[in-house]
Amino acid sequence: MNIFRRLLPTKGGFKIFKKSCYALSVCSIHSSPDCVVEVHSPEQEVVIALGSNVGNRLQNFDEALQLMKESGIQITRHACLYETEPAYVTDQPQFLNSAVRGVTKLGPHKLLGVLKKIEKDMGRTTGIRYGPRPIDLDILFYGKFKIHSEILDVPHERIWERPFVVAPLIDILGSDIDSDTVARWHSFSKHSGDLFELWEKLGGESLVGRNGMKRVLPVGNRLLDSSLKTSLMGILNLTPDSFSDGGKYISVETAVSQVRLMLSEGADMIDFGAQSTRPNASKISVEEELDRLIPVIEAVTKIPEVEGKLLSVDTFYSQVASEAVKSGVHLVNDVSGGCLDSSMYSVVAALRVPYVAMHMRGDPSSMQNPENLQYNEVCKDVGFELYERLKEAELAGIPAWRLIIDPGIGFSKKTEHNLDILMGLTTIRSEIARRSLALSHAPLLIGPSRKRFLGDVCARPDAAERDPATVAAVTTGILNGANIVRVHNVRYNADPLSLCDALLGRKQR
Repeated sequence: MNIFRRLLPTKGGFKIFKKSCYALSVCSIHSSPDCVVEVHSPEQEVVIALGSNVGNRLQNFDEALQLMKESGIQITRHACLYETEPAYVTDQPQFLNSAVRGVTKLGPHKLLGVLKKIEKDMGRTTGIRYGPRPIDLDILFYGKFKIHSEILDVPHERIWERPFVVAPLIDILGSDIDSDTVARWHSFSKHSGDLFELWEKLGGESLVGRNGMKRVLPVGNRLLDSSLKTSLMGILNLTPDSFSDGGKYISVETAVSQVRLMLSEGADMIDFGAQSTRPNASKISVEEELDRLIPVIEAVTKIPEVEGKLLSVDTFYSQVASEAVKSGVHLVNDVSGGCLDSSMYSVVAALRVPYVAMHMRGDPSSMQNPENLQYNEVCKDVGFELYERLKEAELAGIPAWRLIIDPGIGFSKKTEHNLDILMGLTTIRSEIARRSLALSHAPLLIGPSRKRFLGDVCARPDAAERDPATVAAVTTGILNGANIVRVHNVRYNADPLSLCDALLGRKQR
């Protein structure tokens, strides 16, 4: 067995401390059968692919990620989550596939040994090659090295023909090449050009949603493919002071009645909010928010109409998020993007539920202050600032496949900013994509419903009169790439949503 024992960087490349029998350059390691060497180099950046098609596939991923962290692999980025048809051996269940990017001080063969132990500890046994397995962990890249030994090839020669490997691999990159290591990874492509050209030659984005490969968001007990249908989220404000419908749904009975109405009108999700985030709103305590929220959630989860629907909690308190999830909520919607509670990311990571990170500067009491309304190019600035929040969420353990982005229409924005955002959602995605393609693919939520900018444009000072303008804003957003729309009036928006989806379906044919 060939194990790399010690390679240290020198001015001209790497020096081998042992009798040398390697053809070696800075970026290549080739060993012969009688050599035993191990790398003790500074931290190396690595890419590891994940696959599972036995048992609870998502739980297998979560467990594997935790074991990797405990074994000396610091995960910094996650790819999207893909559900794929099996390759080579086709008579087996569908796979979940993804990849992670991280740093480790483990040498390449030590890293391989750690991953094999994780596979074994999670129940993988020797069986049919390419057959079913609870977890599959493969090293795609290790630093700037090409490695060839009896037990390890990096990059593996067959990854270039596998879309279910290349798609997640592309995800953990940005459209900008951000380091020499990433530049080296691009050079490893066996095709002319870089990894992006390889992906395009395989079919690129046209493969996603077709040919047995779906990009999915795990939520509740399902895998949601947001490319198939725009989701309609109904708003339920349990507050006495919300700008549009404050005080209308204070009692459990009226709240449940409103939920039933929204579900009957076509809502896919219900978003519970028990703290007003209107401009200049004052914060209430965790305890008061929970007192308003939990009885309603508990009552709603018991009604038959909610079966198959998704429930969301609109809060910036991690304790409220935790209690709401325990009571039956499926996702956390945080208007602060984690800025108002330092524990939010770690709590959501432990809850293992999707997280909506919204763009806002300051808090509701200060978000419309002049200093929070200054932008150079609003869509690019929002995209960059959102990426910074998403990056922190990932580092805290929320995978990219559980993140949803919200540009924060009406929060720290002037009227013209909100209009530019509705027309510039693709620019926001592109700005995020420069740094992380996975995060740029996250479902995008918009919430223009009855916002003040609609009243300014349409001369409708009464928020209740802004539903027609909301329909126009929602339509614009969907046609520009929104995947989830959050509205007060579900009935008014259900048909426009269906029409937009039909138009987009025709466009993609």
